Amino acid sequence: MEYDDEALRRYLDGRLQQWYLDARLEREPPGGEPVFDSATWAFHPENLRIARAGLRLALRAGGLYRRGQRNARTLRVRHHDLALPGLSDAMSGFRLLQISDLHVDVDPEFGPALAEQLRHLSWDACVITGDFRYRTNGDFTPALSGFEHISRVLQGPVYAILGNHDSIRMVPHLEGLGTRVLMNEGVHLGDDHGRGVWLAGVDDPHFYRQHDIPRALADRPEDWPALLLAHSPEAYREAASAGADAMLCGHTHGGQIRLPGGVPLVTNADCPREFTSGAWRWQTLQGYTSVGAGSSVLDVRYNCPAEVVLHRLVPRPPAD
Repeated sequence: MEYDDEALRRYLDGRLQQWYLDARLEREPPGGEPVFDSATWAFHPENLRIARAGLRLALRAGGLYRRGQRNARTLRVRHHDLALPGLSDAMSGFRLLQISDLHVDVDPEFGPALAEQLRHLSWDACVITGDFRYRTNGDFTPALSGFEHISRVLQGPVYAILGNHDSIRMVPHLEGLGTRVLMNEGVHLGDDHGRGVWLAGVDDPHFYRQHDIPRALADRPEDWPALLLAHSPEAYREAASAGADAMLCGHTHGGQIRLPGGVPLVTNADCPREFTSGAWRWQTLQGYTSVGAGSSVLDVRYNCPAEVVLHRLVPRPPAD
């Protein structure tokens, strides 16, 4: 697939610093994410092809593969109250749909199937916390085609951030489908009158590490609550330090494959395990890490159902 990076630069002109775009493009791996990243001294076992093949064979031999596929295609809708300090009466009860880790190109049937399930839900705004695609390099057209099915049922404003699987070259295409991608940027969430919520979104903090939380919060109106979108919970310390009140994440898949009792085999995130799924808190920062709607490495899940999350915004008591 050929890319027109000059057209990309023109499209993003005024939104991104030139050095940031250059660094993002330079870091995008031509051959996929490495098993060992010499830039950060990080080991990524999920990128070992032989490990994926071996796991698939083992599951098939044990008669568990089809069961895992059925699990991965069974979506759970979770409801969560997200408490924000200083939330206005007008924004209390605002419903925010969070979708994470679609990896929509893993299974061509996934996009239409998820769209059909979302058709029965209702929300005020939607956020997508990264990883639209499974592949980390090459042609992203299959992921865009799959997401197009989903985008048709996403009512209201839709905001997204990029994950470690996503190329910045996808941004014009995603925005052409009605999804505003936040790249170290923020927007006003709510109506145009009175006090709202500052919705900030940053680039991937796991692999690309081009996230800039202070920049995303820079235009936040005084005393407005700030809700941050970050692909991985690994940015929790920086988020709290920068003054974010809450953070919505994904990336971990909750382990995707868990032992009985809910113990994940792998979370692929440098943070406390309790931050890798569901609601959590660190100092004054409220967090929620979705286990994701899709699957990666293999299209299976065990003891970790796929999910979308309906967050209801509620006021946080002053002493909390």
